[in-house]
Amino acid sequence: MNSEITIRPIAPGDNAALARAIRETLTEYGAAKPGTAFYDEATDHLYELFSQTARSAYFVAERDGEVLGGGGIFPTENLPADTVELVKLYLLPAARGRGVGKALIQQCLEAARAAGYARVYLETTAELTQAIPLYERLGFTYLQEALGNSGHFGCQIWMIKSV
Repeated sequence: MNSEITIRPIAPGDNAALARAIRETLTEYGAAKPGTAFYDEATDHLYELFSQTARSAYFVAERDGEVLGGGGIFPTENLPADTVELVKLYLLPAARGRGVGKALIQQCLEAARAAGYARVYLETTAELTQAIPLYERLGFTYLQEALGNSGHFGCQIWMIKSV
């Protein structure tokens, strides 16, 4: 049986499964290092973070009730007022190569537009080799330095896209 993967807004019961997906993905790619989402306290409380922050959104990819990952937008401290950050976009292997990452990013771009943002910024690390070409294909361009204050000093790649 080939069940379809769906994308929906984050729900109160998603925290543990999302934290697991984020940490397992970072471990798999050798990027479970300080200065990444692996060590963010917020990684364990995504529902609360996104439900209590204006102009933010988080979406979950799931199949048959199993959380396979997610991604969102967040108004990171000290970003320009017209810019939001694409954050905590991670997928377990069962969701990769199926267009789920692209669909999540497109959902995030739509949410950013709807919230009045003009640009979406992201930070990533070179180890996440599948994500970087996808960002490029979707029109993200490279920056020379970080924007805002995400606290992710372990990220050395910064990109931005107009929405």
